[in-house]
Parts: sequence; C-alpha cells; structure tokens
Amino acid sequence: MRGLYVHIPFCVKKCAYCDFYSLPNCLDYLDPYIRALLQEAHKYAGLSFETLYFGGGTPSLVTPDQLKSLLNGLRGEFDLSTLVETTIEANPESINREFLLAALQCDINRVSIGVQSLNNLELKSAGRIHNAAQAIKAIALAKSTGLKNISVDLMIGLPGQTWRSLKHSVERLLSLEIQHLSVYCLSLEVNTPLAENPPENLPSEDAQADLFERIRELLQADGFRHYEISNFAKTGYECLHNLNYWRGGEYLGLGAAAASHIEGIRFKNRANLEAYLKRPRGQTIEVEQLDIKHKAEEESIIRLRLLEEGLNIKELTNKYGILFTQEIKTHLEENVMSGALVRQGNVYRLHPSRVLTSNPIFASILSQD
Repeated sequence: MRGLYVHIPFCVKKCAYCDFYSLPNCLDYLDPYIRALLQEAHKYAGLSFETLYFGGGTPSLVTPDQLKSLLNGLRGEFDLSTLVETTIEANPESINREFLLAALQCDINRVSIGVQSLNNLELKSAGRIHNAAQAIKAIALAKSTGLKNISVDLMIGLPGQTWRSLKHSVERLLSLEIQHLSVYCLSLEVNTPLAENPPENLPSEDAQADLFERIRELLQADGFRHYEISNFAKTGYECLHNLNYWRGGEYLGLGAAAASHIEGIRFKNRANLEAYLKRPRGQTIEVEQLDIKHKAEEESIIRLRLLEEGLNIKELTNKYGILFTQEIKTHLEENVMSGALVRQGNVYRLHPSRVLTSNPIFASILSQD
C-alpha cells in the first residue's frame, strides 16, 4: 500500500502546545500554495495511491472551490482510482455545511476533527479558539451531511484537567457515536508557549498515565479497540493511512515540511513557505537511504506500535533475511524476559502496562553501531 499526504500549513491561531509547521494569518497564500502543491505533484506524476490524507495546520480553512481545484489537480497527476480512504483534518470553528458537502463531492470519506477537549477552561488554556458547543455542533454537522467515518482528537494532560472533566469529554463524544478517537498525552515541546511558561496546574506524568488507563477502560467497554498506542477505533474504522505508516509502507508527502518514504529513500521538504512557493519541486532536504539492517530495525519498532497486530518476526525475517533480523529477535526476547513485551508464537506485542513507556523498549531494539 502507498499513501499520499498533503500538508496544509495554515491556521487562524497557533495553539499553545503546537510545534508543527503551521502559519497563522497567512490565508492569502492559499491559492498560490495550492498551485505550488500541484507543481510539486507533477514531479511524481503517474504514482498510484490507496490512501490520501490532508493534514495541517487546518485544512478545513480551504474554500470549497479551492478543495475541488486541489483534488482535481491531484487526480490529473496521479492514479487515484484505487483510493479506499481519503481523510481531511478539520477544526470545529472552521467546519461548515458548504465545506463538508464539497468534501463529499470530492469523494473525501473520512474527517478528523481536532476537538482536544469538551471543557471550555481546558480549551482556553491550550490556546484553542473553539469552544465545547462548537465542537459538538461540528461533529453533528459532519454526521448530518453524510460522513460516516468521523475521527476525533483528544488530549490528556491539559492544564487543570481532572478525571471528572476528561470523563465528561469522553462520554459526551461517545454519545455522538464517533467511530475513531486519537488520544494524545500533552508534551511540552521546545519553543512553544506552554513549554516556555508552564502552568502550575499541569497534570504530572503519573497523573497522565492514570487518566490514559481510565480512558482506555471506558473506550474498550464501549466497543473501541486499542489498535495503536494513541488510537482507538470501532472495528472497521481504523485509519488506513496511518496503518500504512506503521506497517512500513511507502508514502509521498507534498507541501512545505512534508515527509516522504519512496523506494527505500526517506526525504523531507524544507519548512519554509516562501521558498516552497518559489520552487516547489526543489525543496528536498534530509535525504536518507536506509540499509537493509536499519530498515528492518525501523519496521520492527513501528510495527510494535500496533498493539493488536504486533510484530511478526517470521514475516520480518522473510522480508529482510535472518542475517539482518537475528539481533532484533535477541533484543525482542530480552524484552519478553523483562516483561516489557509478550510473545505469542512468532508475534511480539507491547505489554499493556508499557504502552505509555514504550520509547525505551524501542530504543533497546536498535543496534548500537
């Protein structure tokens, strides 16, 4: 499987925790940016994709006409006849019926809404510009226009957050019958307002872990499957685009700061809007070609993120050869002995208690050369 990612780096206001490449108050650049995206797409003309994902930023800031122009242009460059999932990210304050209808007309069949919380104090503390009522209205509107695959982002660890407020958010979202929930723990990223001036009422890491465990129990009781470290879904509604990442599939990223992995080569575009608009086909940086050993290690780590599928060491060995997977298997067994991983036949999985402390486990699998 191969996925196409399109980065829309524009937003109304940058959130207090955000370290993504996103640009507030730059909407006048949307038209030239879309033209630049299509120029870059021409560089890879003829490729085919099974998934398409519009991320940001706030992709829901594009107008219906701009969205249609972008989709039609991409169809002119790529073979999109085999698309099975097309996702667009959206924020509650920028969702309206015209946008959603245009999305449906463009065959977009999945929307990911950045709710983060249904507590207005928590939203304000995170620098979000919508309120809980707008978030609820956006989800209801998406359902009423015919979108049947709705995902919501939720954050744990926001300033002042308690189990009572978080439980209210989750239960209200479940009552809206969403199909997918991405649950992220807040981290204080360098050069973000929250990191530079952290509030005193931030939940501790232990408190975040406790909140996460309680959410997991609540979601699983409602029929959600915890299929990836940060993601829960009703059966059949897992994010196929992200599953492709975690299974080691290929992907092409278009736009400023977008990353790609095509034919064994990883590369990224420069995070510079002005440079991208001038030369959209010439912004490639950080080019890296992994050797077989490091590709096998990388795939073993990202597959362990899939809590149900896990890592099948036999399949990994068939793909890369025993010479390059023997050391990986040794490290996996060491983690089984320590209780960090569980093994069932050829499949290794994270122990449920180590989901939020998985990074040291992943690091232990990498070779030290």
